[in-house]
Amino acid sequence: MRPWLHRLRGVAIGKNVWISQFVYIDEIHPADVTIGDNCTIGLRTSIISHFYWGPRRPKSNGKVVIENDVFIGPHCVILPNVRIGEGAVIKAGTVVSRNVPPHVLWGAPSAEVLGEVVVPLTFENSNEEGAQELQVRPRRRAGGIKVATR
Repeated sequence: MRPWLHRLRGVAIGKNVWISQFVYIDEIHPADVTIGDNCTIGLRTSIISHFYWGPRRPKSNGKVVIENDVFIGPHCVILPNVRIGEGAVIKAGTVVSRNVPPHVLWGAPSAEVLGEVVVPLTFENSNEEGAQELQVRPRRRAGGIKVATR
């Protein structure tokens, strides 16, 4: 049902496409979004094909092309002027701001421990106390070289 409704709005959508709930596809320039065959668009993903302020312009300043067999995880943001290559998988929560090559898993590295919280950030403690007592661990680079963090 959702792909059909987006097609009525002007989005070019191929066959066998699943668009989950609460997916935002640019309402000002929907015709500048193309989704290929056999794609999945995850929950609460936003696909934006324009990036300007003010009144509606006759042309957008960016197109979004999602090629065939692409899987986009939940809570992703696809920005203008992006092409996602065939067969790519976009990791949940990823902001896609540049082209994605075909047949790759795309996303930021997994979360990791950044430091130790000595004073909990709750209403009982001030932000200044919490920030002052936060102990940041040094990051390691490839090859075992330590890199200081802020």
